[in-house]
Amino acid sequence: MCSLISNGSKASRVHQRISRVGRLSCSWSCCPLFRLVWFNYYMKVESVTKESEHFLSVSDGETPVNLIPVRTRRFSSPHQDNLASIERAIHSAKATLAVKPPQFQPIQLDKLLDRHHKKDKAIDRRLHGPKPLPTSLSREEEAWVSAFASNKESNSKFAKERVSFKDLVRLGPEQWLNDEIINFYGAMIMGRSEGAKENDRKKFLRVHYFSTFFWTKLIKEGYERGRLGKWSKKVDIFEKDIVLIPVNHGNAHWTGAAINFRFRRIESYDSMGFRHEEVYRALRDYLDAEHRNKRGRPFDFTGWEDYFLSSTPQQQNGYDCGVFTCQFLETLSRGVEEFNFTQKDMPYLRRRMIWEIGHSCLREES
Repeated sequence: MCSLISNGSKASRVHQRISRVGRLSCSWSCCPLFRLVWFNYYMKVESVTKESEHFLSVSDGETPVNLIPVRTRRFSSPHQDNLASIERAIHSAKATLAVKPPQFQPIQLDKLLDRHHKKDKAIDRRLHGPKPLPTSLSREEEAWVSAFASNKESNSKFAKERVSFKDLVRLGPEQWLNDEIINFYGAMIMGRSEGAKENDRKKFLRVHYFSTFFWTKLIKEGYERGRLGKWSKKVDIFEKDIVLIPVNHGNAHWTGAAINFRFRRIESYDSMGFRHEEVYRALRDYLDAEHRNKRGRPFDFTGWEDYFLSSTPQQQNGYDCGVFTCQFLETLSRGVEEFNFTQKDMPYLRRRMIWEIGHSCLREES
């Protein structure tokens, strides 16, 4: 209705203008230029007038398309916008109150100092390499070792392992180590790991040690015939950080091997620099068989590698391989990847191993 009224008023204004122009035309009708301008203007006015009359003559039931009222956008007032913003802010604030803030736990001074001390040691190790070993025991310790190694009644026991005087002789100069010495040392490594507290796990890993007879069973009889599943009846090796295995090659050479779950590696360490593919292959077969037996599915070797350390310390003779092997396994049990001993340390390490076996505990100096 508002559109119709506006069109009617527009038509009346057009008629008024025509009448005014008509009065002017009487005085200017003699001018040809005026006639032309007047004619053009008159035609435009006529078209507007006819269009207005057409709109006015339309009935109520025939509303033209261009008279359909257009829905205009409604805008909220600034006051309403401010209220909405405030409501949203309050809602967001309530949501944050529902979440409990983390509790502040002050760091104890000793833990903070220990953390910085470990960082300093790591930096020093990277700059200067691993800390070198002492050249000898103290005077009192040397005297004790000499007395213990020369006493035919000397013996020592740890867990199920036992060492007697005839075994201690193997730790003398230029002697091969036997199974009893290596297994006693491996039992002490595993005992230290089992006795370590959880906050010492960065220093001592979760270790399982297989005796020297494990490798012989695995190679000669295999997993099923050797009944190797019973070797881990009371332990889940897949929960350990590392599994340590001494390897005897043809009763002529000792090397160290490891199943490293932390780094997903089958590792072999030989003090004569050889790479033993049979070690990698046999331990992979064992892992798969053990996982099928204990977990009921094949072992996933995705991301695993056969690891060989080219900088493994090397022996310069034909009889120190057993001492090297014991030190390989002991170093790995502490999560250390750099060995801090060489051939020149073997005399000291033989004496130190006698002290450790006699006291049934490992020293912490390395």
